[in-house]
Amino acid sequence: MGNALQQDGKGRANGVIVVSCLAFVVGMVGMAYAAVPLYDMFCKVTGYNGTTKRVEQASDVILDKTIEVTFDSNTASDLPWDFQPVQRSVNPKIGETIQVEFQVKNLSSKPTTGQAVFNVTPMQAGAYFNKVQCFCFTETTLQPGEEMTMPVVFFVDPEIANAVETKGLRTLTLSYTFYAREPSKPVAAVTTTPAKADKKL
Repeated sequence: MGNALQQDGKGRANGVIVVSCLAFVVGMVGMAYAAVPLYDMFCKVTGYNGTTKRVEQASDVILDKTIEVTFDSNTASDLPWDFQPVQRSVNPKIGETIQVEFQVKNLSSKPTTGQAVFNVTPMQAGAYFNKVQCFCFTETTLQPGEEMTMPVVFFVDPEIANAVETKGLRTLTLSYTFYAREPSKPVAAVTTTPAKADKKL
């Protein structure tokens, strides 16, 4: 009988260990999925890893000093688009808000949807590159053969001229890569059926 109790105790202990391991694995998987959007949010807020920042308004300080901004454009292999900047580079004053344009064309015979990801090099400059408006904020859908001109409105934060790691920087590159996306489906409208009036007795 003692052996049976010992075996029963070992079985319960093993069961607890198995459940704990499963819970740990599920928790780690959940954290891995959560880490991606959190990391992306962190990069966009701080400019870490060359990710530019999104702002609502332009700078109110403009320095009497220019910086060269060059543009790089790419498309993923599964997206049949031609994607190019209208200008290869610009030389705005630091703090000056300017608009540049990119052109894109759907080379396929069917509608396709893409969304652009972006970064700035050198990476330490990402914290000082601010976008007011950009096609990369949303998905883009093009019909067969359709062409589109897409604007980007940005400024370089004047603090870039004071920070130790970027003080001597003269050129930075804004790079975009378009990836294929499934078009977002509109949320169906919720219809309500009016309640029937209670029958009078």
